[in-house]
This record gives sequence, structure tokens and C-alpha cells, in this order.
Amino acid sequence: MEEIEAKYLDIDPDEIQKKLLAIGAVKKSEELIRQKVYDYHDWRLDKMGAWIRLRDTGSKVTLAYKQRLGMKDGVANDSGMEEIEVAVGEFEKTAMIMEKAGFAIKFCEEKKRITYTKGNIVFDIDLWPVLPPYLEIEGPSWEAIDKAAEDLGLDPQKKKILSAMQIFDIYGLREKDFLVLTFEKQVKRQN
Repeated sequence: MEEIEAKYLDIDPDEIQKKLLAIGAVKKSEELIRQKVYDYHDWRLDKMGAWIRLRDTGSKVTLAYKQRLGMKDGVANDSGMEEIEVAVGEFEKTAMIMEKAGFAIKFCEEKKRITYTKGNIVFDIDLWPVLPPYLEIEGPSWEAIDKAAEDLGLDPQKKKILSAMQIFDIYGLREKDFLVLTFEKQVKRQN
């Protein structure tokens, strides 16, 4: 299933939240998200722009396969994202299954996410330990996302259709260089 979402970088979270409330969006949650990202030991998914993500939002645990569509080199916009996601019961036990099945942990990370909704549009403000905050707008179509951006005073021409990994690249970082990336601890991968 194609995931239709765009990102706006270098936002002021407080200012965006004021604008969201002004347009009638409703705050749904403020969560600390922890996740483990998996690949095969030869990183063959990474070579295809794909990964498996185990995520715990505090209210639900999911396992997802994600793959960049129309993947471009560097930080150019992709054409979208494929996502297949299922709810799973327990974070730690699912992690054990993934590791017993032979998958390698690419990285363990966390971020804070503040979520608002208006109709069928979801607005996520993402705060990472080492990145400037950004806004993700998800909706049923690119037109709906552009309209939502305009409602917030954002220029639809400046939207980014990128994965978080590509956002790291924009800032001269490589998400893959971190084995652990949390607010308490950052551990770089030993090469």
C-alpha cells in the first residue's frame, strides 16, 4: 500500500502547533516512539531502499515493511513509500523473534512525536535527538497534503518526499552510522 506523506524541514514546533490549532486541527497524542530497524546481515534490503521496522509508540506496537518508491540517489524527492504494517502484541518478544529468525539490527532509535489530525489529514511533528524538528503531513492524496500545507502557510513546492534516513543525509549525518540513537545515548557503529 502506498503511503502518501510529505515532510517540511526546520520547523518551529511551537509555531506549527499554534497554526494547527488555528486551522481546527485536534491534538491526538504526544509520544516517545522507540523502534528497532532490521535488515539481513548483508543489508540487501538497504540496497533496495527497504527495511523492516518494529515500533512501540506506548499505545501500540507494530511491525512494518517499508520501501522507498522511485528511489533517487542522495536527497532528491522519491515518488513515494510502500508500507505494509501489522499490529503485534509485544515489542521485546517480537524483537526476539526477528533476531532468532536471523535478522540483523541496523539500529535502535527513538524520537518524540506530537500528532494532530484534521479530517483525514494527520500532522506529525517529529523531534529526533540529533536533527532539527520537522513536520510530516499524511493524507489520502498529494492534493490534500498540498492544501493542508497551504492552510499552515507552508509552500507545497518545498515539500520533501523522503525517508527519515534521507533527512539525516540532508544534515550531513548518516542514520546507518548509529547503532543506538536515543535522547539519553548515541552509539556510533564500529566499522
